[in-house]
Amino acid sequence: MRTRKNALRILETIRKVIYSDTIIEDYRMNRTDFSRTRKQPFGDMLLFMINFLKKSLPIEIDNFVNYINSGTRVLKIKDFTKSAFVQKRRKINPEVFKYLTTVISDNFYVDHNPDVNFLHGFRILAVDGSKISLPFTQELKEAFGVTKNQHKTEVVQALSSVIYDVLNRIALDAVLDNVNSSERELALKHKPYWKKNDLIIYDRGYPSYDFINEHITAGIDALSRVRKNQNTAVIAFVNSKKRTAIVDILPHKEQDFTGKQYDKKTTIKVRLVRVDLPSGEIEILMTTLLDSQIYPSSMFKELYFRRWGIETFYDELKNKLKVEFFTGYSKSTIMQDFFCAIFISNLQSVIVNSLQDELKERNQNTRLNYKINTNLSYGFLKNRVLELLIKEAPLESVFNELENIFMQNTIPIRGNRNNERNVGKFRVRSKPKVTKNQKDAI
Repeated sequence: MRTRKNALRILETIRKVIYSDTIIEDYRMNRTDFSRTRKQPFGDMLLFMINFLKKSLPIEIDNFVNYINSGTRVLKIKDFTKSAFVQKRRKINPEVFKYLTTVISDNFYVDHNPDVNFLHGFRILAVDGSKISLPFTQELKEAFGVTKNQHKTEVVQALSSVIYDVLNRIALDAVLDNVNSSERELALKHKPYWKKNDLIIYDRGYPSYDFINEHITAGIDALSRVRKNQNTAVIAFVNSKKRTAIVDILPHKEQDFTGKQYDKKTTIKVRLVRVDLPSGEIEILMTTLLDSQIYPSSMFKELYFRRWGIETFYDELKNKLKVEFFTGYSKSTIMQDFFCAIFISNLQSVIVNSLQDELKERNQNTRLNYKINTNLSYGFLKNRVLELLIKEAPLESVFNELENIFMQNTIPIRGNRNNERNVGKFRVRSKPKVTKNQKDAI
């Protein structure tokens, strides 16, 4: 099957990259780091961090060493202790996991890959931000900032931003920054990942003249929910009772135009679309897709609800991958853990995507449609991620085993889920507990 062949190709590429000399040169903190590789080689350190369950560090190390040394490799791991791990991880640039995430996306979005899903000719991307709770330390407080909870207690948090392909379940890029950062500014950091024929979906906190103009200038289409009092053009549209209209919007009159390619009289055209919800309420959507013949108003409700995919992604990140249960208190370990979780999410998607044809065929003979149980699939992947990525293990047999296990653990898809969801809400989570062993990983 096509999807299976592509998945194996991606995984083989990751294997090669993890143990390449290039990745060491590019992502070690100093040029002298990992120059002697017979002890804790760079690739093995990455595998350990990807595999790290965040339980007792000595137990994790013992399990890892026993697995590695049970193989056929010539060089065995020696002296891989807790202190050695802590010292070695300080020498690894957290950006290495962003790079591995890019390796997946670059090899997935190759020209003429028939497995890439589009809708109305677009790659459907969603961008959203979410606050990430961090351990309370002075270093993290200074690096990421604080907020106050309902009890007026200071909580250290960071603000993340992710650009996510909702049809193919691939995170293209992620940013982790100060909690007081602008979501718009973080969203624009994803610009290097924009491509022709992308449609990027945003929630109503994002649209502004500047923000929309960035997309128009780049030739990238956008769709966003807007507040009914967003500006005079939106207010007039709401009062008009029209289903759709093309309107001109102007920059905010108090905006600083220094260095801008436009002035206060420069208009841009956007299209407004009225969407009726089952509750009787209406939502107003703003888009750069102006042609109502090609893009009728009726398509936008479905398009906007596709945004739910990124809400699901954050739910998995926080509640299944436990991203807020960090393995250290330093800024570097926070960044390592966060970007590593994004990578693991994409790794899981590679395998799940490879099963879509088989699932579709199976669903033709069942009353209900089924999907892979995401919660269990992360657990199964965790138990076999070393075998999947270590260069000495037989890739195809490990991959086959994971595919079979995933297919044995499916759950029915609940109907009309998009309309029933309370977008932007997650179930209440307690503040992550950091154990003694996690403190030792600072």
